[in-house]
Amino acid sequence: MGLVDDLKSEVEKIFKGVWEVRDGHVVPESENLTLSNTGVKLKATVLYADLDGSTNLVDQQLPNFAAEIYKTYLVCAARIIKSEGGVITAYDGDRVMAVFIGDYKNTSAARCALKINYAVCEIINPLLKSCYPNNDYSVKQVVGVDTSELMATRTGVRGANDLVWVGRAANYAAKLCSLPSTHATRITKAVYDSMHGSVKSHDGRNMWELVTWTAMNSMEIYRSTWWWNVDYKK
Repeated sequence: MGLVDDLKSEVEKIFKGVWEVRDGHVVPESENLTLSNTGVKLKATVLYADLDGSTNLVDQQLPNFAAEIYKTYLVCAARIIKSEGGVITAYDGDRVMAVFIGDYKNTSAARCALKINYAVCEIINPLLKSCYPNNDYSVKQVVGVDTSELMATRTGVRGANDLVWVGRAANYAAKLCSLPSTHATRITKAVYDSMHGSVKSHDGRNMWELVTWTAMNSMEIYRSTWWWNVDYKK
C-alpha cells in the first residue's frame, strides 16, 4: 500500500472516529492523550508572546547576535510565565504560548504580559545597549491574551507529535500578538472584564485603552504600553 492509501486511511479514521472528550482541571501534557480522537476540555486563558521584526533581525544582524536576542527574550518570557502560574505549551521560533487556568487566570495572564514588557524595557534593552554600544538594535515585542473554552488534543505521528489547542483563545491570542508593537500588550474585552482591578489601573490611571479591532469585525479589545515590575506582586 502506497502513501496515498495510507493517508486516505488515516483521514477516514479521524473523520469516522468517535470522540472521547473529558473535562480537565489541569493543563494536560501530550502523554495524557492518545493520537486517536481524544481531547481534554477546559476553561483557560491563552497568552502568546512574540518578538516583533524578527525577519529583519535575522536578515540584518549576525547569527550569533540574533540568537542572543531570541534567547534573552524567550528566557525572560518563560521565567515570568512560570512565576505567574502559567504553563508553557509551545515554543514557535521567536514566540512562546502559555495557558493559564483557575479563578485568577485572566489577572495572572494580563499581569504576566505587563511583566514581559517590563523585562524588555528595563532589563533586556538596557543590557543590550550596554553590551553592544555600537549596535542600535532595540527589542520590540507584542503579547496577546484571550480567554475561552478550549479543547486540547494530540496530533502528529508516532515519534513526532504534540498537543494542539482548539478554541477561540488560542487563535485570537496568536492574532493579537501579530498587531503593531506600538502597544506591547493587547487583551480581549473578555479578559479585561474578568481581571482584578489592580491590573486595570495604577494610582487612579487606567493602564488600558479601549479600541476596536477592525480586522476582526471591529470587536472591542484593550491595549497598553504600561509595564509591571517583575518583583512586584500586587
